Amino acid sequence: MLVRPTAVPLLLASLLTASALSACGSDSGSDADTLEVSFKQSTDNSIRVMDTYLADIKKQFEKANPGKKVKLVPIKAPDSEYYTKVQQMLRSPKTAPDLVYEDTFLINSDITSGYLKPLDPYLDKWEDWDQFIDTAKSAAKAQDGKTYGVPDGTDTRGLWFDKGIFKKAGLPADWQPTNWDEILEAARTIKEKVPGVIPLNVYTGKPVGEAAAMQGFEMLLYGTATGGNENPLYDPASKKWVTGSQAFRDSLQFVETVFKEKLGPDVSDALDPNIMTRVRGEFLPEGKLGINLDGSWLPQDWQEGSGHEWPEWSEKLGLAYMPTQNGQAPGKVSMSGGWTWSIPSKAANPDLAFDFIKTMQTKANAQKWYIANSGIAVRTDVAEDPAYVKAQPGIKFFTDLVSSTHYRPAYPAYPRVSTAIQEAMEGVTTGDSSVEEAAKGYDEELKTATDNQVIKK
Repeated sequence: MLVRPTAVPLLLASLLTASALSACGSDSGSDADTLEVSFKQSTDNSIRVMDTYLADIKKQFEKANPGKKVKLVPIKAPDSEYYTKVQQMLRSPKTAPDLVYEDTFLINSDITSGYLKPLDPYLDKWEDWDQFIDTAKSAAKAQDGKTYGVPDGTDTRGLWFDKGIFKKAGLPADWQPTNWDEILEAARTIKEKVPGVIPLNVYTGKPVGEAAAMQGFEMLLYGTATGGNENPLYDPASKKWVTGSQAFRDSLQFVETVFKEKLGPDVSDALDPNIMTRVRGEFLPEGKLGINLDGSWLPQDWQEGSGHEWPEWSEKLGLAYMPTQNGQAPGKVSMSGGWTWSIPSKAANPDLAFDFIKTMQTKANAQKWYIANSGIAVRTDVAEDPAYVKAQPGIKFFTDLVSSTHYRPAYPAYPRVSTAIQEAMEGVTTGDSSVEEAAKGYDEELKTATDNQVIKK
């Protein structure tokens, strides 16, 4: 049985965290020489990639700015709790840091709430801003046309597959499916010829949260686009969300097939909130998973010093891009997200905060971060650097997918839309809903989530 935290403990934890941070926030808020930087710390104690990177930037910044101090404020929490805690902090000048790490998934909610400061006056004078690719810039741009964050990288998604399992199944080592049916056929072959392993993993359901919507469903949905229908989730022309689409039902059908034919993990495992950790730390390294639809960042967990070292991964695993539904142009699809550094509207030292961003985003420091975090470069000068391309197996593969990638609709309603997608997926995963029932339920939820700002396709 899944045990999920109730709203009361979550709220209590958030309030306690906000209270705990209040003291340090009020101290630093009155000190013009101390910069407070809040960031998400991994809940896995063995993974300290961000901590190590920021400690180095802090040292550089303090050396270059005598008399200035940087106070790092890590927030150790799962994604959903991190978002809640950050929003609690941003509401008051007593608790607001000078710089905060924002997921592009929720940045527009904080922008709409007035929690973040537009950065355009700084960006207009910063020469390095021209090095950032336009799609990454748009991830932190609001409907008012202003930019509220500087991206520190992006990510793309594709298919990871186990070469050993493929060999046993008689599948090619250079496997590259050209449509959805070929993915399912490979999974069926693995099920038949290599019993005891999971043929195919597609993240699904509410326990996994946004990973289900983005890594799972939207990687399917955005691969259905044909002709002028390039955004099957949101219609930019009418500025409305799409209901009643065949594309949505086709994507649900794929998910239903995976679990109805027992091509995926057991439903109890698929709906385990820790499934992502198990995929990276157990299923893939132990040779228990044939095909995994997942992100570019996985090798971060396998690097030296990570606590989950797996130096052989590049020899054991193959990479294939996710094909479009029927192989239609452009033939491949990816989704991208990422995080940005933003300055709270109630920050005590915004100018100092932007100077810290500039230190993080020198070419050398940006390149160091992309490599350490298994991230994808959003600076063209880094992306073109041979040292970056050769730094880690798979970097070129995932960087090349940027040209075929999509970003989620960057509007405040999106988090609620994502939840509705997760619910629809969970219905067909468990078999509690048919594809038609789940799609109909989604359409109703979408109307509520968007104040009826929908268009039928």
